[in-house]
Amino acid sequence: MTLITTTLETYKEKLPKAIIEQIALLVPETITKAKLDKICENVLEEYVSAQVESGDSVGLIGAESIGEPGTQMTLNTFHFAGVSEMNVTTGLPRLIELLDARKKISTEITEVFLKKEFNNAESVKRYASMIKETLLKDYLEEVSLDMAELKLIVKLNKQRMDLVDLKPVQVAKMLEKALKNYKIGVEEFTLTIVQSSTKDADFFSLYKLKEGIKKVYVNGIKGITQVLPVKKGSDYVIMTAGTNLKDLYKLEFVDTFRTFSNSVAEVEKILGIEAARSLIVDELMKVIESQGLNVDVRHIMLIADTMCMSGTVLGINRYGVVKEKPSVLARASFETPIVHLINAAMAGEVDTLRSVIENVMINQPIPVGTGTVKLKVK
Repeated sequence: MTLITTTLETYKEKLPKAIIEQIALLVPETITKAKLDKICENVLEEYVSAQVESGDSVGLIGAESIGEPGTQMTLNTFHFAGVSEMNVTTGLPRLIELLDARKKISTEITEVFLKKEFNNAESVKRYASMIKETLLKDYLEEVSLDMAELKLIVKLNKQRMDLVDLKPVQVAKMLEKALKNYKIGVEEFTLTIVQSSTKDADFFSLYKLKEGIKKVYVNGIKGITQVLPVKKGSDYVIMTAGTNLKDLYKLEFVDTFRTFSNSVAEVEKILGIEAARSLIVDELMKVIESQGLNVDVRHIMLIADTMCMSGTVLGINRYGVVKEKPSVLARASFETPIVHLINAAMAGEVDTLRSVIENVMINQPIPVGTGTVKLKVK
């Protein structure tokens, strides 16, 4: 064991692992024991002074630290160059939808990373077109009506179909699934659609069908409406509008360790509560940093922990975190007070006055700072 590791071993109980690793990384190999001890002592002193005193109202400090810069946010959307449909929500609207833990967010985006062996410029375009949810209208060359025989003639675009290895037979199967009471004939890249019973055959239903078949789902992943291959460092990444992690993770070329969505609800459902918590922290920090603001990550982590502590993600609103509070008065102080008070009275709830707001309401010293200590005199 070197001098550095033996010295740092003694601080294992006093300092967090991350700080110890940082010291080991930054001090030179040739350092003397006296100097290393001095460094460790100074770091420990700084660390202890940076810790929160017991009885400090961390929630309030966190709320202030996020609320104040939050009022300075302006930008609503960020436009993706080259893709008309992709306007990414940022700024205040994004902050609000994250803190409200909304199930449906305004722009769902997934960053799809590829595994090493599939990561090159040629294949990224092919995989991007394979992922995108594609309807029949994207593969159509032309659709014509045969009046005499009351049938629909559909010509498919060979070039586009070859790009994603799609065969006309597969398209016909998809159409059969979607259309009841129709027979479908396949001849190379031409499909003919005829009504099964000639008795019901009429011009109007065929004309309606001509428009209807354009919306039939053919291939790709449902929910992913737009794709955009981009280069990030040495990696090729497919940015998508829309998300469907469950189906994306089934694809052999997708790197499941790095692919994630910006929808907290989706991540919680597929990857669990810890992943959702980590996503909340990352996304909130992303919004704050994109606005050029400076908020300590610990305030954000406190909020993320509060939202996730019950085992599911709850928004910071009357239906989420507030609803879970054990104190009746604390719930009543937020919104809809009469509802909370009547429900509590009907159930015969008891308020133990353990938190801040309920003590403020009944004019008692609040259990914060010196108020956490109770002295008893003989």
